[in-house]
Amino acid sequence: MKNLLSEIRDCKVCDAHLPLGPRPIVAAHEDAKIIIIGQAPGTKVHETGVPWDDPSGRQLRKWLGVSDEVFYDETKIALVPMGFCYPGKGKGGDLPPRPECAPLWHQKLWDTMPNLELIILIGTYAQNYYLRGEMEKNLTETVKAYKNYLPKYFPLPHPSPRNRFWLTKNPWFEDEILPELKKRVQLS
Repeated sequence: MKNLLSEIRDCKVCDAHLPLGPRPIVAAHEDAKIIIIGQAPGTKVHETGVPWDDPSGRQLRKWLGVSDEVFYDETKIALVPMGFCYPGKGKGGDLPPRPECAPLWHQKLWDTMPNLELIILIGTYAQNYYLRGEMEKNLTETVKAYKNYLPKYFPLPHPSPRNRFWLTKNPWFEDEILPELKKRVQLS
């Protein structure tokens, strides 16, 4: 695992496409039971090198019901994005994650993590990649149908502060989904 993480952190496959240059962000350990698959690091995470070190990360920890200590304990939770480096800015926010990362690195990581029990898929990029033809018609319906993907996958919306409107429009998420998510995280 140490060698694989070093290889990932040294990756420069997308260098020509990255406005801030490559800085692959990943946290994993062979003992981890949970993997959180997000989109790609933002500028703050690119600067600090710490996954989910931003307002979205604080919200995600609340959703999971875990402390910073548990969240950043690689032996418990692996933090693996779809794109390992900051992809740049687009019209409506950050660009999509680079498409090279997941096919290049994800399976290699999973192969070194025999204790995996739960894969939390955050946002449509992770859900499209891992649920492929099994997704519902959109993210909202996929999250609502989370039971269809258990026990392996748990789909979530992105915890970005920009998603306040979605959370307000879908109160069932906090009432029904988050208690189940917290329970699954505690059991893993």
